[in-house]
Amino acid sequence: MLEDHGRCPSALLDDTSESITSLPILVLNAHSRCNCRCVMCDIWKRDAATEVTAADLESHRESMRRLRVEWVVLSGGEPLMHSDLGALCTFFRELDIRLTLLTTGLLLARRASEVAAYFDDIIVSLDGPRPVHDSIRRVNGGFDLIQSGIAAIRTLRPGMQVTARTTVQKQNHAHLLETMLAARALRFDGISFLAADLTSEAFNRPLLWPAERQSDIGLSPEEVKVLAQSVEDIVKRCAADDAYRNYVAESPAKLRKIVTHFRAHLGDTNFASPRCNAPWVSAVIEANGSVRPCFFHRPVGSIRNNTLEEIVNGEEARKFRSELDVGSNPVCRQCVCSLYRVEPLKQLGQ
Repeated sequence: MLEDHGRCPSALLDDTSESITSLPILVLNAHSRCNCRCVMCDIWKRDAATEVTAADLESHRESMRRLRVEWVVLSGGEPLMHSDLGALCTFFRELDIRLTLLTTGLLLARRASEVAAYFDDIIVSLDGPRPVHDSIRRVNGGFDLIQSGIAAIRTLRPGMQVTARTTVQKQNHAHLLETMLAARALRFDGISFLAADLTSEAFNRPLLWPAERQSDIGLSPEEVKVLAQSVEDIVKRCAADDAYRNYVAESPAKLRKIVTHFRAHLGDTNFASPRCNAPWVSAVIEANGSVRPCFFHRPVGSIRNNTLEEIVNGEEARKFRSELDVGSNPVCRQCVCSLYRVEPLKQLGQ
């Protein structure tokens, strides 16, 4: 069904019914609002603030145990804007679940003690060196707040894993090497790069972006050439400098796929689905309670109405998985953020 793009192994799936027996990864958009106004995201345009609380999840405790959830990533919006982050994290800690914080970094210094106490690792959005980052995030002093936040975390937990994540788009495509160097100067443990999503309904887009909005974030043919050189500059630096040899999460081949992705938007090549089995090994819970198979596909239920186990093994979710061909699905073909897991995390020693 998934051809060579991957499929969840039988350890995680009952092949006779498309029912999931293990769901190792869960992404929770804990809070709906954000404290940035990023040019490539519409989350900050939400009027109402909603969040998933520990009380909301209590009825799902046994579901998470039976599904053997091992890793929860708190995202948003901005999860550090949550009204009771401690209770939410404690809920997952009681289930012996690994916790990752995905954050803008603006509140890290203010909430450093909580973050250091509750989370196993942190991923901070970093979209360029200081002027580029602040321009994209449209927050004056945002870069400096990240710097002070990381310093605060390092004081409390020197060995905590803190990495950066950069969304590649028009305003920073020529500055990827500078971004990597800035990440090192900020004392990040590493950095990852992914292309900006231009075509899905994720990130608070009730309607797909029109062509003119996509062009504000996407690249022109000349800009794609600049991006290609920017990627090669990173590859060359990482190969020549031992300090950066394993600093970038993506291999050179994966970095070059970012260039290919933007070329595909221009019609110069075909989109190609990444290797991914996210709908079989993970789920995304939105701040309003809806549950998606991944960031980019439509919801298959809500934790307000059913347990997590009932949702991921419900008729709608099973039908979705049984019919999904990652290699040909138009959403998958334009995906910028894939996930592939072969075995449960603990078996992988993660």
